[in-house]
Amino acid sequence: MDTKIVKLDPVHPDQHVLKEAAHIISEGGLVIIPTETVYGIAANMLNMQGLSRLYEVKERPKDKPFTVHIDEKIRVEEFATRIPVSAYRLIDKLWPGPLTVILKYKDGGSIGLRLPDNKIAREIISLAKIPVVCPSANISGRPAPKDFQEAIKDLNGLVELAIDGGSCVWARESTIVDFTVEPPQILREGAIKKEDIEAIIRKKNILFVCTGNTCRSVMAEALLKKILKEKNRIDVQVMSAGFLVFSGLGATAGTKEVLRKEGIDVADFRSQRLTREMIKKSDLILVMEKLHEEHVVRIAPEVKNRVFLLREFAKIQDNNLEVADPLGRDSEFYERTLGTIKEALERIVDLI
Repeated sequence: MDTKIVKLDPVHPDQHVLKEAAHIISEGGLVIIPTETVYGIAANMLNMQGLSRLYEVKERPKDKPFTVHIDEKIRVEEFATRIPVSAYRLIDKLWPGPLTVILKYKDGGSIGLRLPDNKIAREIISLAKIPVVCPSANISGRPAPKDFQEAIKDLNGLVELAIDGGSCVWARESTIVDFTVEPPQILREGAIKKEDIEAIIRKKNILFVCTGNTCRSVMAEALLKKILKEKNRIDVQVMSAGFLVFSGLGATAGTKEVLRKEGIDVADFRSQRLTREMIKKSDLILVMEKLHEEHVVRIAPEVKNRVFLLREFAKIQDNNLEVADPLGRDSEFYERTLGTIKEALERIVDLI
């Protein structure tokens, strides 16, 4: 077989070549492509003949599975199930990039997934419209290729197409983290260091949710950040969002005023709309009203056990567990709202 070799601009790659590569892969062929870590051999995960060739070309044991490469974060849920919060947190921070996560596969067993930070690789994967596996472009046991010349050296004539996209940015294989076990295990320390992975996994995400993300959730976010700073807690990340909101709105005047008295300036705060991604990566989701809880669970049913009414943590004398919306109310109402939120947070901070 004659291998067609094409050199591409990594920033502005020729779309005709990308489409040709995607077609070859979807039809069961093999294509050498660059990634930010090392060069890889891309193949169609669903084409048994193509997979068999890939194992033969790499001289790789057939009981050793290949990692699936995807083009968007959201596609992780097409393959994996029961994804831990810590995995979402790592994916959010490090994808696209040199990270491979091992998750529970929907069809049973486990699956490795990676989102490469390389324009050529991602566009080919997207155009192929099928699951793409992409192990390093080398014979098993030999060093992974950091540039095109190393990749083509042993594989010329064994693949249909080879794309020269320049040197790999990291020139080192991805770090592999197994989330099918608890605690997660780092199976291979690659481009991302072990301590950086562990720091992200250890950090907790707290999400406050209200209606407009201009009053109650802003108070809660700002107050908890202040309490955590005073306690020198750097292991917790705090954010807030609303489900009926235009992103980019500032906090209300009443919110700014009551927080100013606490020594907190939220003049630069901007609202954001609640998303599924925010919910999935949060260890604890605290809402102001039952309606908010129902909305969160409707977006992501699997987080039901991580959603609580904020006032459940306050010392209350009645059965009302909701924090009323102060929007449009007087300054005294804002003060009472802040007091309720503050009381709950002082108890919560010792639990997280």
